[in-house]
Parts: sequence; C-alpha cells; structure tokens
Amino acid sequence: MDIVVILVYLLSVAYLGWMGYRGTKTATDYLVAGRKSASVHYGFELRRNIHFNKRNRRFWRRCGLFGMSLLWLTFCNIFVGIFIAFVLLGGPARRIGHRLDAHTFPELLGRRFDSKFIQIFAGLIIFVFMPLYSAAVLIGGTEFVCTAFNIDYDVALLIFSIIVAAYVIAGGLKGVMYTDALQGVIMFIGMTILLAFAYFKVGGVIEGHQTLSSLSDLVPGSLKSMGHRGWTMMPQFGFGDAKYDLWWIVVSTIVLGVGIGVLAQPQLVVRL
Repeated sequence: MDIVVILVYLLSVAYLGWMGYRGTKTATDYLVAGRKSASVHYGFELRRNIHFNKRNRRFWRRCGLFGMSLLWLTFCNIFVGIFIAFVLLGGPARRIGHRLDAHTFPELLGRRFDSKFIQIFAGLIIFVFMPLYSAAVLIGGTEFVCTAFNIDYDVALLIFSIIVAAYVIAGGLKGVMYTDALQGVIMFIGMTILLAFAYFKVGGVIEGHQTLSSLSDLVPGSLKSMGHRGWTMMPQFGFGDAKYDLWWIVVSTIVLGVGIGVLAQPQLVVRL
C-alpha cells in the first residue's frame, strides 16, 4: 500500500509538471509563470521544512530538547514569511518586476538600481549558495525514496533528481507551483491528522501540556545550566551569564535566523 500511494503521488507530480509544460510558451511563462499565477508559498515553506534529512533530524532533536519555545519559529515563518512578504511586499515587488520586465531576482535588482554590478553580484551569491540549499533538499528526498522503496542511495538519488528535473526544466515556475500546491495540501492534511492523533493519545490539549510541564525535572543538567526551564516554557532571559545562553541560541540563531531570514530567499522573491 505504501508503494502504491507513493507511485500515485509521483504520477500526480508528473501530471502537474506536464500541465506546467503545456502552459509554458515564452521565457516569461517559464521564469515567472506568465505573471498570472498565484504564488504557492505555503507548499514551498512546508516542503522546505519537512524533508527528513540528516540536518533536519538534528533540528527535530533540538525541538525535543528546547520544547515549545521553538513555536516562535513557526510564528515568524507564518507572520514574516507569509503575511509580511505577500501582503506588504508582494504587490510592490510584482509591480516593479512587471514594469522593469524582470524575470529573475538579480535582474530585478540590477534594473531597479540601474547597476550591472548589483545584478552580477547577486547572481554570483545565488550561484554559490543556492546549491548548498538544494543539496540539503535532494538529500532529504533521496533518503525518503530509499526508505520507501528499500533501494540503494545512489539509485534513489538518480530517480529523485530525474523526477524533480523533469517538472522543473519542462514545466518552469508553473510546474513548480502546481507541485508545491499539491505538496502543501498533502502536508496540511497529514500534519492536521498527526496533531489531532497526538493530542488524542495524551488525553487532550490541556492534559498533554500539563503532563509535559510536569516533566521539567527531567531536563538534562547541561541544559538547565544554560537556562532551560521546561519543555513548555521559554528559556531564562538575561545578559552576561551562562544561564542565559539557551535563550540567545533559540531566539537569535533559530527563531530569528530562520523565521526572519526567509525574506532573503531569492526563490521567494521570484514567487512574489
């Protein structure tokens, strides 16, 4: 049954990629979806955060260690990455891009500020650093294919890369956004079921949170010394002492670094 479900999903992705290909006739269609499609940032963000690779396994272990303080990361991603980005920045970005006939983020910057240097510099930054991000996503997808089909890692990487390349290269941004929408719906339904099931197993929202709060005496000593006060509380806040280190790690590195940093992602600006 697992294999059947996965095959149905992959065939759906292939079909959506074909739809993108069928609707792609010009460079504007390919790079910015003809400037007529709504952005599917929700699926994009979920897909970015849900891939189960080695880096994210470490992330989820940090969630287990730091507790509900990391929910601020979710809040920042939604409020900053979605609300501010699309409500406040989406309209102006689209109007500027349309007026300047810009198709890529470096082209938008270069034409907006009339600077070839800015365009080349932005392009180089994306060229150097985006493959690192893409590699992490490919690793996550490959490990999923390995687990689902019990096949060799190199074979899984080849299969996964071919599938992604097919709908990206053939379908352009339309193909990407169609598949993002599908993935967003699947993940939303899946996480809703998971959340409801988890709270059901622990006796409800209030009972589950009270039980989790009562486990604060099990916090490792190394974390207590850094300001950990339990899995339903923020770490202790302050300055100039090691017992405040955890608060600064959680907030400055994780919550703000990821939650606010989403605005700087070039693929998000293209969607805008």
